[in-house]
Amino acid sequence: MPKSRNFSVYLLKPEFNANNSLKEGHQLQLLREDDTNIPEGGVMYYGQNPIRSPWWKEYWGINQELRLTSVGAIVFLPVGERWFAITFGTSYHNLKENSYEYDFGLRTTLNTLDPDKIKSTDLLMPETAKRQRIQIPNASNLTHFNISTDDSIVKRLTGAVKNEYQDTLRNATGACSLRFTTDCEPNELVELCSRLYAIYTRRDYEESFPDLQNITPIKDPDLINSLEDLLLNDFHENSINLTLGIPDIVDYSTNFKVKYRGASRPSNEYEDVYIGNYREYLNERNVEIENISIFNKHSLCILDENGSPIQSYSIYKAFLFDCTYNNKTYHLCEGEWYEINTNFIDRLKSELDPIFIDEHAILCECNQKREDEYNIHAQRNSPIDEVFCLDKKSIAPQGQRNIEPCDLIALKNNMVVELIHNKISTRSAYLSHLFNQGVNSVIILQQSPEAKEKLKDLIEHNRNFEEKINNDQYHVTYGIISNKNKELKSDALPIFSRISLFRCVKTLKLMKIPINVYLIKDNVDRKHLMED
Repeated sequence: MPKSRNFSVYLLKPEFNANNSLKEGHQLQLLREDDTNIPEGGVMYYGQNPIRSPWWKEYWGINQELRLTSVGAIVFLPVGERWFAITFGTSYHNLKENSYEYDFGLRTTLNTLDPDKIKSTDLLMPETAKRQRIQIPNASNLTHFNISTDDSIVKRLTGAVKNEYQDTLRNATGACSLRFTTDCEPNELVELCSRLYAIYTRRDYEESFPDLQNITPIKDPDLINSLEDLLLNDFHENSINLTLGIPDIVDYSTNFKVKYRGASRPSNEYEDVYIGNYREYLNERNVEIENISIFNKHSLCILDENGSPIQSYSIYKAFLFDCTYNNKTYHLCEGEWYEINTNFIDRLKSELDPIFIDEHAILCECNQKREDEYNIHAQRNSPIDEVFCLDKKSIAPQGQRNIEPCDLIALKNNMVVELIHNKISTRSAYLSHLFNQGVNSVIILQQSPEAKEKLKDLIEHNRNFEEKINNDQYHVTYGIISNKNKELKSDALPIFSRISLFRCVKTLKLMKIPINVYLIKDNVDRKHLMED
């Protein structure tokens, strides 16, 4: 029986081949032997790391002669009009980062895998940058992995291939490269790669794994360069598609200050983050932005109310940017680029736009600098008598961390208890926290009698509320304080905020909790809130 072997294969881009795919200064040597099993036209580069002793030999004082070495190689194979690179050991590090197709391994894997025989998944949640590997002892379908295709990116899948591909490979793992096991001989590799290329160009994955690639991370340097050219152009044109914000969750009820650094002296102190202030800083220092790399050298610094630094981020990481390139939608968030499936964007809009409302009885325009100030003002000036401000209050059961029930609580149409959650800004991290807060407070109220009693205490056991609280009759409203046009509805939010809201809407609907979103007009000129 032929012996099975493990292979790792990259598909080179059309303009790359064995002559131009290796990095400058690589230490690999061209194999010049004539009598080998390398297929016709194929080229091998190989290398061997210096022989050395393992660190633990000296650590333990061992005199025995012990040596470590590693050997790697890359075999380039011409297949039709394309080239493949088969790598061994760690030699793949010698490939130029822009020389290969970044979706080859994952897409080929998705096309070949039996959707009911998945063994392992690597996930990324871009909203929180959380990474997770899930493995199960027995191959199964994706439902056993609890993957949320609306807000998770599948970076790698491993599993058994469909019966029709059993004669080509066994198990497959896909990311940038395709890793698989096969018993084919060297003279069969060209035909194998040809079949893999044909599989790669198919779209079977759309049926086998629907919605799995709603969000796709972009790693191709050439594509990123093109997107960064668009970012640089929009920066110079003051485009509304490019904004600046703190790439972390910030408590807007506390005082903080902002400074910009990197262009000789630091900037003045500001009370909020605004890209116009950064532009002013550059103009004051006579700095011309001609290269995208400048944004990685300049920083956004967060200070406490005493002026002491809390955290610092590169300007590039603080950018939020949406753009369209070659009829595809891309999003920059916390320094990472993503492609968003157009059909998914349309689905988000159709699901979310109906919950955006044009008027609200309690939520007035915002003239306050801080959220807590706005909540108090809205409560005091409400045309509805029974409105309570619960900002910074907690209904958490004993032993649990604080859980804020809402910012404002009122009776809606005298039928349900309206839990109103407000937030300044349309930054993804802030809004994701806001949306999750709305869901978590309802969950704890439905599940914990102690939380219910604490809520009743906070509203002074108002009889009009108590019966509805006892019967879990709630309505969740999100108030977003922003200068965005109300007519934009869900389009006023960054893409990851829409995804987060979409997930929370689905959860609340399952709980039979109505939900609305209201864009509160912000009358505060936050971009010019500068300390003297």
